[in-house]
Amino acid sequence: MEERANLMNMMKLSIKTLIQSALSLGRTLDSDFPPLQQFFVVLEHCLKHGLKVKKTFIGQNKSFFGPLELVEKLCPEASDIATSVKNLPELKTAVGRGRAWLYLALMQKKLADYLKVLLDHKHLLSEFYEPDALMMEEEGAVIVGLLVGLNVIDANLCLKGEDLDSQVGVIDFSLYLKETQDSDGKQDGGITAVLDQKHYVEELNRHLSCTVADLQNKIDCLEKTNSKLQEELAAATDRIGSLQEEQQQLKQQNELIRERSEKSVEVTKEDTKVELDTYKQSRQGLDEMYSDVWKQLKEEKKIRLELEKELELQIGMKTEMEIAMKLLEKDTHEKQDTLVALRQQLEEVKAINLQMFHKSQNAECSLQQKTEAISSFEGKTNEMMSSMKQMEKRLQHAEKARQAAEERCNKMKQELAGRLDSCRQQMSQLDSKCSTLEKELKSEKEQRQTLQRELHQEKDATTLLKTELQQMEGLKKELRKLQDEKQQLEKVCEEQEQALQEMGLHLSQSKLKMEDIKEVNKALKGHTWLKDDEATHCKQCDKEFSISRRKHHCRNCGDIFCNTCSSNELALPSYPKPVRVCDTCHTLLLQRCSSNSS
Repeated sequence: MEERANLMNMMKLSIKTLIQSALSLGRTLDSDFPPLQQFFVVLEHCLKHGLKVKKTFIGQNKSFFGPLELVEKLCPEASDIATSVKNLPELKTAVGRGRAWLYLALMQKKLADYLKVLLDHKHLLSEFYEPDALMMEEEGAVIVGLLVGLNVIDANLCLKGEDLDSQVGVIDFSLYLKETQDSDGKQDGGITAVLDQKHYVEELNRHLSCTVADLQNKIDCLEKTNSKLQEELAAATDRIGSLQEEQQQLKQQNELIRERSEKSVEVTKEDTKVELDTYKQSRQGLDEMYSDVWKQLKEEKKIRLELEKELELQIGMKTEMEIAMKLLEKDTHEKQDTLVALRQQLEEVKAINLQMFHKSQNAECSLQQKTEAISSFEGKTNEMMSSMKQMEKRLQHAEKARQAAEERCNKMKQELAGRLDSCRQQMSQLDSKCSTLEKELKSEKEQRQTLQRELHQEKDATTLLKTELQQMEGLKKELRKLQDEKQQLEKVCEEQEQALQEMGLHLSQSKLKMEDIKEVNKALKGHTWLKDDEATHCKQCDKEFSISRRKHHCRNCGDIFCNTCSSNELALPSYPKPVRVCDTCHTLLLQRCSSNSS
């Protein structure tokens, strides 16, 4: 807190001494002027107060140029300063760039404005300053208010020859401790008052010239827009006439198309009704025929499947019978050839008998006789071990059984051949029926496809008619839109005429305001800017000034008042923003504004 208060007091002293010395000098200030150098040193200390230390690859960096770079983003007018600072080759450090930026801002007389923009965005300043820094507290706003007084000073600072990077910012208190002599003060007082009035009137004239130039630019722009609007009006009227002619032609074409479409729609509706009736009748007959044929096909398929199953069973029986006969023939030949070697071949016969037994289990009812023969053969083989005589008798019985089996096989073959012939004849009949049915189905499908094609053609014709009707509706909508555009253009023309009338009124009012401003300028030439040392009491309430009751200048009359008597603010012709005005000037200016508005 103490450090901030000390810095703020030092800032007040440096600004006060700078303004007094500059007014007493009566010329533009150079960079070698000691009070100006001390002012920049104090301002640099204020900007460095509470700066955050940023760590980089080189080391710790603490520079006040970082927050000053934000002004370029927040205020586009400061872009010239930033580009000129970056283009200076002799500046190599951030401190030197910051000092050059302050020099250029002071020469532009916008140092207070730029710092005020920074203070309005404190959320951005929080990245560079600590929370208790001078720029983050109320003291910063006070310093910015003090810097407004520096707009009276004209400075011409050369940056190319100076070494701003290596300068050491040390505050010299000897400038503020010198005692001023009374005689010099009285002589300088008159000169400073004259210079104050001169600079004040110059500022008023500068602002008035700026406002006049702005008004002239606005008048030129309005004249250009008026001429453009007149040209657009003429083009719009021509376009409206051409659109009306096109509208009449489109109406005639729409009527012709509508008549043709209605006739074609009626004809197509009648044709489609007749064809639909015939199609429905033919389709009913075809559906009935198709259902009957489908049922017959299903029944014939079932019969065919059953016959195929029976054939497979009979073929399996036949193969098994042939295998059994072959085995029996082999056994009989072996027994006839060698009866002595039967004992040695008993094991082979047992194996053969086992195979025959497994095959007999898998066979159906027709193989039961075979199983009886095999069992008889097994019994005979067992008896042959006891006696050869019994074996011979059994062999004769086996031969008889074999002959009977052969006869049965022949009969089975004949029966199977007859059944196969009958099945083949039925299959050929079924194939012929299927081919005839398929031909009929193909013919019916072709008829159906032709009918579907005709239906698609009719649908396409109807869609074309619908699209033509939709186009008619679209043309109607376009006509409505054109009529609406015509009405809008007429409204725009009326509004522009009203705007031109209003602009004429504004121009007449601006001329009246210019005359008022000239009168105010004449009146202000008589006012004098009082010096702080000359006033010890408030002009209105006559109270004595002290540390708590501060002095304030009225920007209209130039007299000094206390805070209560000059708390009002108004926008004056010499200042673009609202400034402090005393109560009497406030009432007079409000009365003048009300009379001008009436």
